[in-house]
Parts: sequence; C-alpha cells; structure tokens
Amino acid sequence: QVRLVESGGGLVPAGGSLRLSCAASGSIISDDTMAWYRQAPGEQRELVAASTSDGSPTYADSVKGRFTISRDNAKNTVYLQMNSLQPEDTAVYYCNARIKSEFWRWYWGQGTQVTVSS
Repeated sequence: QVRLVESGGGLVPAGGSLRLSCAASGSIISDDTMAWYRQAPGEQRELVAASTSDGSPTYADSVKGRFTISRDNAKNTVYLQMNSLQPEDTAVYYCNARIKSEFWRWYWGQGTQVTVSS
C-alpha cells in the first residue's frame, strides 16, 4: 500500500512564504511525475506545479515566478516552495504522484490547508 502524506500548510499573511512537503511511503518500486494541485472552496481542483522524474517542472501561469517545485527522489518526496503568497492562493493543496507498486497508478494525498490573509 502506498501513501502520500503532505505537511507544511498553515496561515500566513499576504506576501509571506510556506513550504509544502509530500512524502510517499509504502511498497514503492519507482515513481514518475509528482505534482501539486489545489482546490479553493467552490472551485475545481487545478494543477499548480508538476515535476517529471528528471526534475523538469511545469507551472500554472498564476504561480510562475512565485512557486518552485522540487523533489528528492531518494526520499520519494516532493516539495513546493511558495513565495509572495496572495489571498487568491488560499486553498487545500493536494499532492499527486504516479508510482509503481504492483503496477503504475496515480495516488493522492489527503490535502493540506493553506490560508493567506489579506
């Protein structure tokens, strides 16, 4: 069984920073793309950033230049450094990863709340 556990969310004033972490554990043979999504109240879940196994990043236009995704493959962990946070960044942030255990499949974490006050 594979689990993704996020941490690092919280309440921060506008202009502040947070660093999210997502650690994958369990019977992991290999991992591929790891990503962060977010979902604000009443909104659809949206892709924030993704990182392929070679570390190539993709970002939503709304976070380019402010957020940085990185990963530690040895620890099966992905990070999201969020700078210059704005109230519109308030959402539940979810980790998503493509992992091979018995077979390749996508996994989701339980989510971590990020709240940015104005």
